[in-house]
Amino acid sequence: MSCALSCFNEVGIEATTIETIRAKANSSVGSIYHHFGNKEGLVAALCFAALDDQLKLIEPRMKTAATPREAIVQLVHSYMQWVGEKPELARFLAQARNGVANGPFAKDLDARNKQRYGDLHKWLAKGVQDGLILALPKETYASLLIGPAENFCRAWLSGRVKESPIAYAEVFAEAAWRAVGR
Repeated sequence: MSCALSCFNEVGIEATTIETIRAKANSSVGSIYHHFGNKEGLVAALCFAALDDQLKLIEPRMKTAATPREAIVQLVHSYMQWVGEKPELARFLAQARNGVANGPFAKDLDARNKQRYGDLHKWLAKGVQDGLILALPKETYASLLIGPAENFCRAWLSGRVKESPIAYAEVFAEAAWRAVGR
């Protein structure tokens, strides 16, 4: 999959063909189709692998958080750390996520996201119950908590800003808390 990742990041998902990947990977077209079904399957598999890799960093921190505020801070810190340490995966994920969300693997992505954000939703519910977090529509939390950090990370990935996301993790973590905390 690393050859596919490289191809997708070099020329884009749409412009990359199975033949391009096959040539770079020095494999057969048949083996690619056997493992992934088609290009959409390969994109989805790589997207899920990136999300799983991201979750390996985020999940332990969310599970060991002691308060809703700490959970939010850990979410933002670990997300920005992952982007800073894995820019190729992050760059791919930024370009692939919408296509996967609107394609034949949408239900798989939705199921993974529910699992990925389960701990966060528990912390948010506890925070609302305890009066520490604003009671907002559930679908707004992700945009408020990770949206600004994600926007900065995309600017970094595209070269519009030079400083690594890791350097600003605290700034964005505090902004996330201020967006939903009381």
